[in-house]
Amino acid sequence: MRHPTPHRHPALLQLSPLAWATLATCAGLLNASGAMAAESSEAPSEVEPVVVSASPRATPLQDAPFAASVVDNRTLRSAGPMVNLSEAMARVPGLVVNNRNNYAQDLQISSRGFGARATFGVRGLRLYTDGIPATMPDGQGQVGHFDLANAQRIEVIRGPFSALYGNAAGGVISLVSQPITERYFESAIDIGSNALYQVRLAGSAPISDTLSMSASASSMHTDGPRDHSAADRHLGNVKAEWRLTQDRIVAQLSHQVLQAQDPLGLNRQQFDADPDQTTPEARQYNTRKNLNQTQVGTSWQHRFTQAGALQESQLVAYAGRRTVTQFQSIAASTQGTNPLTSRHSGGVVDFDRDYMGLDGRLNWRWTNVDLVTGLNAEDQYDARRGYLNYTGPSSSPVYGVKGSQRRDEANSARTREAYAQAEWTFAPEWAATAGLRSGQVTMVSKDNYVLGANVNDSGLLRFHYNTPVVGLRWKASPTLTLHAGAGRGFESPTLGEVAYRPDGSGGFNMALKPQTSRHAELGSKWRPSAGVGLDATLFVVNTSNEIGVLSNSGGRSTFQNVGHTQRKGLELAGQWRLNPQWRAAAAFTWLDATYRDNFLTCAGTPCTVATAPVAAGNRIAGTQKHNAFAELVWQPKRGMEAGLEWQARGRTAVNDRNSDFAAGWGVVNVRWTQRFQLDAQGSAIEVLARVDNVGDKRYAGSVIVNDGNSRFFEPAAGRSGLLSVRYLHGF
Repeated sequence: MRHPTPHRHPALLQLSPLAWATLATCAGLLNASGAMAAESSEAPSEVEPVVVSASPRATPLQDAPFAASVVDNRTLRSAGPMVNLSEAMARVPGLVVNNRNNYAQDLQISSRGFGARATFGVRGLRLYTDGIPATMPDGQGQVGHFDLANAQRIEVIRGPFSALYGNAAGGVISLVSQPITERYFESAIDIGSNALYQVRLAGSAPISDTLSMSASASSMHTDGPRDHSAADRHLGNVKAEWRLTQDRIVAQLSHQVLQAQDPLGLNRQQFDADPDQTTPEARQYNTRKNLNQTQVGTSWQHRFTQAGALQESQLVAYAGRRTVTQFQSIAASTQGTNPLTSRHSGGVVDFDRDYMGLDGRLNWRWTNVDLVTGLNAEDQYDARRGYLNYTGPSSSPVYGVKGSQRRDEANSARTREAYAQAEWTFAPEWAATAGLRSGQVTMVSKDNYVLGANVNDSGLLRFHYNTPVVGLRWKASPTLTLHAGAGRGFESPTLGEVAYRPDGSGGFNMALKPQTSRHAELGSKWRPSAGVGLDATLFVVNTSNEIGVLSNSGGRSTFQNVGHTQRKGLELAGQWRLNPQWRAAAAFTWLDATYRDNFLTCAGTPCTVATAPVAAGNRIAGTQKHNAFAELVWQPKRGMEAGLEWQARGRTAVNDRNSDFAAGWGVVNVRWTQRFQLDAQGSAIEVLARVDNVGDKRYAGSVIVNDGNSRFFEPAAGRSGLLSVRYLHGF
């Protein structure tokens, strides 16, 4: 039996009947206006998308010499309320984006198995919004502030060419916002299962011949599919763009506020008995997370008209502040009551992060050669504090409140890099690409909490890396492109991964080394006709000093190097325009990700010494061998569309020992969209209705890798519905 969520937002409950009445009124208006409204001019685009990431210049996707995918805004809008990347990314082969239904722990995102170990944040991938990094210098990133509702497209790069972005090995996810080209205003309301309620506002306008501005805001609440999984998120973005004769300057400001409860994972017995239940410890310790993030950024592009080979310069600068307070489920007996005898840093993580960066590049062009050269500098500063998650005596503690301080550190990470990439078209059908990124990551910890057993844990780690990449592209025919690439990847441990030592005490884990990888891929892109295409990629990746989870308990993880691993696989993505009314799309991934060395890990909690053996040949925890997506869309007329989606996944290893697996699954989703044109200026009303997991299948949508309490399983939501109404006003 599901218990009511204790922190349900009362204002939203009061608004819900009004919201439903508003939707009903809108539906009546749509029916009345449908007969007189002009048909939408929007139709699925058959134009080959353009990708700007990992290339010296904008390149049609078919001609890109690497594995890449583009998800357009039409797909994003039809995939859900545009809150999470997981809504639309299942169609990208090689990429796994798990919605953990837990806003306190972020999404789980992995590319070719890189990032699967992450228990918080995003590892192994570089993240960007309009060229501004959402990944910190230490390699950890977040996507919660991505403004999906205002995105023009999302570009995904997989394979060796992502090495050109520095401290990441799995790939690149880059969001590109809508260009400010016209004056419009839009408002939207989303209502769905689990008390989901979201209001969105957006608009843009040319202010003058040279200045344009846009702004967007959204406010979302959900009770979550389980007790103690409620969340509130508020997001705002402002963008200004100046276009001069030879210059383009863009300034951006984003702000995100999040309050989220953490329902924790379930063990095998709990999950099999009732996947809707919540672990009792979540309520006992009132596990939760509060986040506040503000970021500003600007980019300046200048075109040279009389500088010979020098075509363009670009300078990107950004800065931000991120504050997080997270309450974990760590017992008072584990934390200890006396700071003079215990080295435990408490059950409340509280940190303030300031970050900034500067990237400058020059674009050069000769007759057959394009070249990009650049310098990059990034800094982050974390004031990390730890507190007991209880007050009172340990014999009768009051949990869920911030107690006495047990940790106080000033941590920093700094990256300094230089990079170059060239593309040489040495024959009409042939092009070669080569690039190199060289850099250094420096991490420093200054311990300001030295008391009794809490000795001075200050430390310094410094890592150097060179990540070369080479590629070859052959335009075998006007419809077929073949490409091959090889490169080297690098991942340093993040500040979060070195934050705790193997025995669980605070202080830098000085033994943790960076992991390096060697990538090779062979791919093809076939476009026999408009609306028809097939992309195929074979790849193999060998990694040394793979970073793995040693122990994971109470929301706290420690890490170790586990030796060599290998990832090899096949990625397929296709689309077919069957006739003017019907189209289909599909994606498939086969991934064999295994450990190549024997090693020891923790089998439970507490764990001060790893004693559980892991055999070479075991599957890398958090990965699955198969992922598939298929879609069939019927568009009887412009502005109306119905879609049938199928998504499936093979079983997932929950730990390195492969002692248990989350079962494979397959679900069916249906959607219906309709657009009603109201006038010739572009005013329209759009409606989206979705039912996800039509069969109400109960399965684990993600796993907590190597959880010490065996609470591996994070249940996916059951059958859920969504109704969205969006009004656009053109001028």
